[in-house]
Amino acid sequence: MLDYVYGHNDAVANFAAQMIPECRERGFGRCATIGVIEETGFLIAGIIYHNWDPDAGVIDISAAALPGQYWLTRETLKRMYQYPFLQCGCQMVMNKVPADDERQLRMMAAFNYSLIRIPRGLGRYKDGVLGLLTREDWEANKICQRYRHHIVDAPVTTVEEAA
Repeated sequence: MLDYVYGHNDAVANFAAQMIPECRERGFGRCATIGVIEETGFLIAGIIYHNWDPDAGVIDISAAALPGQYWLTRETLKRMYQYPFLQCGCQMVMNKVPADDERQLRMMAAFNYSLIRIPRGLGRYKDGVLGLLTREDWEANKICQRYRHHIVDAPVTTVEEAA
């Protein structure tokens, strides 16, 4: 069973940044986070919301987890996307990933992300892919429809205002 922590933005963002090569040195700056905690009480994954643009209704989402951990559950996905879309009122989330991360790109495609390849998007020798997910595309994806994540059945846990 997993638990979720809120309000520990610096700790969760630093934890996740160490697992994302493009973020190790600079971090995420001002952000909001959700930490995923395993049964023993250890942080195993972090979800970070950053670069919030309230006028455009767009926020960046990044996530990282310790290798081999089971953390991306239905409940985690629910919390991950309800925060930007239902609590913040975002109309779109953005996520940049390495172009060679086929597993993550397949998952994003299944979630209805629009994927745009960006040559050198993650550095001189590393192409990236910009994933764009609108609220409508999130609501229409199979997982959201099956588990009704887009319907608020209980109050969403408050996360501090994103950067």
